[in-house]
Amino acid sequence: MDTSPDDLPLTLSPIGFIRTGRDVKFQAPHQPELHVEERSVVELLPGHGFERALSDLAGFERIWLVWWFHRNKSWRPMVLPPRGNRKRRGVFSTRSPHRPNPIGLTAVSLHSVSGLSLVVGSNDLVEGTPILDIKPYLPKADAFPGSELGWLQEVESLQATPKQFEVELKPHAERQLQWLKEHWGIEFFPRAREILERDPTPHRTRRITKRAGGIFRMGCGAWRMYFSVEGNQVVVQEVLPGYPPALLEKEGADQVPYREAQLAFAVLWGNPAK
Repeated sequence: MDTSPDDLPLTLSPIGFIRTGRDVKFQAPHQPELHVEERSVVELLPGHGFERALSDLAGFERIWLVWWFHRNKSWRPMVLPPRGNRKRRGVFSTRSPHRPNPIGLTAVSLHSVSGLSLVVGSNDLVEGTPILDIKPYLPKADAFPGSELGWLQEVESLQATPKQFEVELKPHAERQLQWLKEHWGIEFFPRAREILERDPTPHRTRRITKRAGGIFRMGCGAWRMYFSVEGNQVVVQEVLPGYPPALLEKEGADQVPYREAQLAFAVLWGNPAK
């Protein structure tokens, strides 16, 4: 078959959007965390007859959400997965968002259906992700727990072992994180700690880089966390805004995530934009 993808254009339109409260990708887990109690709302668009399309969906314990990686503008044939060693893999052997067609697929628990709204459980989507389709999850057809995992088998075995590192907060960093949580409702440390407990070494996808003086920097969405590693101890020294002052103060910078929080943070602790 000698056909170019450009000869077969497809048109997709969202049927709705999900509200998760996660404004940056760092806050979303790489896969849904089944042990975490959370609620998100899928809001379908009015005026399309979707109320009738939702008939009989209540009663299914889990559903599939088919969605669009709307924040990705390009794709890569080889990607660096966040788990495992620093080895690039073919994108079709991963769940990477950098795909030729950025389509995501996530199984979520379904808690309720009311009108055009569905309350769902743990997921890996960010706020406002476009939903393309909804399908019921069928255990007999969709679950194969004994299947081989390819290159991920070694990674999964490693994940099953006890965590390799302990994460400690210096008082200064603890005060900063507490201030962000209390005054702005911003809390990214649990996600960061989960990553650091496994592997704090430099890694592009985990957004960890080594700086001068034995200090490491980790990108946590709109924030940067600085830490050192002493044996199996990860010591978090401080937190800083991820955007430089010149950009935050620039007219028209309202789209910068957590801009007001970063400006207020800089008044208390500065923003050297390391």
